[in-house]
Amino acid sequence: MSILVNKDTRLVVQGITGRDGSFHTRQMLNYGTKVVAGVTPGKGGTEVEGVPVFNSVAEAVRKTGANTSVIFVPAKFAPNAIYEAIDAGIELIVCISEGIPTIEMVKVIAYLKDKKCRLIGPNSPGLVSPGETKVGILPGHIFKKGNIGVISRSGTLTYEIVDHITRTGLGQSTCIGIGGDPIIGTKFIDCLELFAQDPETEAVVIVGEIGGRDEQDAAEYIKKNFKKPVFGFIAGKTAPPDKRMGHAGAIISGTAGTAAEKIKAFESAGIKVGETPAQVAELIKSTLK
Repeated sequence: MSILVNKDTRLVVQGITGRDGSFHTRQMLNYGTKVVAGVTPGKGGTEVEGVPVFNSVAEAVRKTGANTSVIFVPAKFAPNAIYEAIDAGIELIVCISEGIPTIEMVKVIAYLKDKKCRLIGPNSPGLVSPGETKVGILPGHIFKKGNIGVISRSGTLTYEIVDHITRTGLGQSTCIGIGGDPIIGTKFIDCLELFAQDPETEAVVIVGEIGGRDEQDAAEYIKKNFKKPVFGFIAGKTAPPDKRMGHAGAIISGTAGTAAEKIKAFESAGIKVGETPAQVAELIKSTLK
């Protein structure tokens, strides 16, 4: 099985006529994703890669039955794009946009409260349920259908770890890039709860990085509630304090955000931590064989 996205996912691409939106629409279609609509205000009535474009998400949902949105718009327009998708009744929003101001995301998260909608991101590479659907910018060819769930704050490290897992002969149930910003919609624990309920996910990999304490919170949850094997990797072991490293959320402030503290929390929860992405895959293979 898979979580969040599958063969029934009907996708609308917000910002489909832009450079990134049109390019990744083509990649998602090639993977087999049901891209049923695109949205760019003022471009309604046109097509991109054979996908009809509408002026609003509400119109796209009404005419195509779209239930999931992926957002490829500049950061300054992204909050309004998220609000529009929520108000249109979209069930899952995947925001690729990077650089949204933190204060704007605080407002978005408050607006999401009590809504029947889940947000992945922002600054997310998307998610893939291998053999079923791909939403976002993850490279589809490295994935293989299987029973390992992957949750990651880093897009690039997701690619690398998934590739190593696939090369060992194992596959993935669903891979989720939750995003590297300080304020995001769906966190590690939210994904773990979903994987816990999926009978075909046998184990989970958590790819974390410096900054914040989401990894520590996930470790506490795993220790108390999660029964399946969990493997981990933490990026940023050599990062200096008070210097942002790549993602907006990847900055050490105090001791909680260091790689050493996160690895310690993982190991105390029984999570097997790899020194390298390749070692993570080997740990999985040797444990599940």
